[in-house]
Amino acid sequence: MQPQGTPGAGRNLALATIAFALCFSAWGMLAPIAPGLQDDLGLSNTQTAIMISIPVILGSLLRIPLGLITDRIGGRVVFTGMLFYSAGAAVLVGFASSYAALLGAGFLLGAAGASFAVGVPFVAQWYPPQRQGMAIGIYGMGNIGTAVAAFSVPAIRDASSQVVAGLVFGAVIAAYGLIWLSMARQAPGEKAPPTRYGEVLGAGWRLWRLALFYFVSFGGFVAMALFLPKLLKDWFGYSLTSAGLRAAGFTLLATAFRPIGGMLADRIGGEKVLTIAYFGVGIDAIGLAWQASDPSIVPVTIVCLTMASFLGLGSGAVFKMVPVDFPKATGAATGIVGAAGGLGGFFPPLVLGVVKDATGEFTLAFVFLVAFAWLCAGLAAGGIPGGSPGAGSGTPEAADGS
Repeated sequence: MQPQGTPGAGRNLALATIAFALCFSAWGMLAPIAPGLQDDLGLSNTQTAIMISIPVILGSLLRIPLGLITDRIGGRVVFTGMLFYSAGAAVLVGFASSYAALLGAGFLLGAAGASFAVGVPFVAQWYPPQRQGMAIGIYGMGNIGTAVAAFSVPAIRDASSQVVAGLVFGAVIAAYGLIWLSMARQAPGEKAPPTRYGEVLGAGWRLWRLALFYFVSFGGFVAMALFLPKLLKDWFGYSLTSAGLRAAGFTLLATAFRPIGGMLADRIGGEKVLTIAYFGVGIDAIGLAWQASDPSIVPVTIVCLTMASFLGLGSGAVFKMVPVDFPKATGAATGIVGAAGGLGGFFPPLVLGVVKDATGEFTLAFVFLVAFAWLCAGLAAGGIPGGSPGAGSGTPEAADGS
């Protein structure tokens, strides 16, 4: 089912989704080979977690300026630059062999993770508000790029070398950059005046609750998708390729449920979808805490896949709500909310690594996730003080409910 929008909307949605997927595949290159690099370089769990998290933190911070730039000059131009930049960063990963070089390459890769803030306003401009939830949910399926990286980077590295993996990724992304440049178009219509971030930040709770929701839903997805190969290797002794394939399944399921979350939010409201999603994530986090001391593959698989579904639903619902609440500042709001989601993906791997080194198990880290998920479920169920769910004009006055 394709959402209806301005003529040409479907083509540009497809082009943007592929562009996002390719940028995200570059962004996720280090995580699936991190366990092998840990063994090769003799790294601790904390050092490995830092290496996995470095691309996440830069991708989080850059979402804010990229959202602002997209509001000003349009997503077509910004995405062109992102694609060619991501191609170069992917090549550098191939040639990184020392821990310092890997941290540097991961830092440069981080910008590719900020691509999400470019595509949301680009896609939203092609669709009316009542169709934006499903459209942006489909665009969010570009998260599949991390799955592509999870199974292909270890496979290419094992079959040939890390250098070849970097060159292959770089060539594919650069080639698509040329396709994007020749085919993508900006949505017709009058361009909105430049948005000042101060005005968006003045929206108060209507903005910050979206940031918190995305911190947990997308942050949880990123953290699990990036850390799962190491988790599976530690718990079950899987090879990098085998662990990467299983982690790719997690990403695929979360990606598939993202447009469903947006579609359900279009129909029943984002808060209802989020309440269900966060309650489910908390239940699954309890399951992982229970399994952490004596893991078994069947319950771990069930818990991880159901968690992927709930995280996908939650991510899709949040970004249905952003362009509705901020129709004239979608890029700016996307940058802020998206940055919160990226930060949500940065901290959990660090917590997992530190907890593992300190206690020998991951149990306590999953207990923290239960607390955050159920906090968000309670906030979503309680609605928004001073306004109706999902409503808003994008102005500070509307956001404050006055």
